[in-house]
Amino acid sequence: MERATKCEMLLHINGEEHFVFARQADTLLFVLRNELRFTGTKPGCLNGDCGACTVLVDGKPIKSCMMLAIETVGKSITTIEGLKNTPIQQAFVEQFAFQCGYCTPGFIMNTYALTERHPDADDQLIQEWLESNICRCTSYIEIEQAVKSVLAK
Repeated sequence: MERATKCEMLLHINGEEHFVFARQADTLLFVLRNELRFTGTKPGCLNGDCGACTVLVDGKPIKSCMMLAIETVGKSITTIEGLKNTPIQQAFVEQFAFQCGYCTPGFIMNTYALTERHPDADDQLIQEWLESNICRCTSYIEIEQAVKSVLAK
């Protein structure tokens, strides 16, 4: 049985260039975590339902378990590691918007994109955006409060 051939890819992640050898069938999630050690991006359901693996690709929230790494060549990828000290991260801490924290990176990525794209988001839009991520530990009230606190600034 032949092994799948790996190809070299240049990925732009968190403002830096990263060369990686990966199979054309490797998901972005797999390459980020296993090849490049961006472990803040979490595997959850691996079928696009939970949102734990959310990253930004050209500023748009994408579930990295559903995208091939090769599809991101030439695009800008932002992981949770690229959002250090952002207001939304601080808001999650101040509003206690997490418990176990496993889903938190995906929520932060998604809500960061929301606050960037819709700085005037209303309650309905916030709830719509939060529907793409699942948390089994805490209520969404604290997450909504975190988002609203950033939008209010």
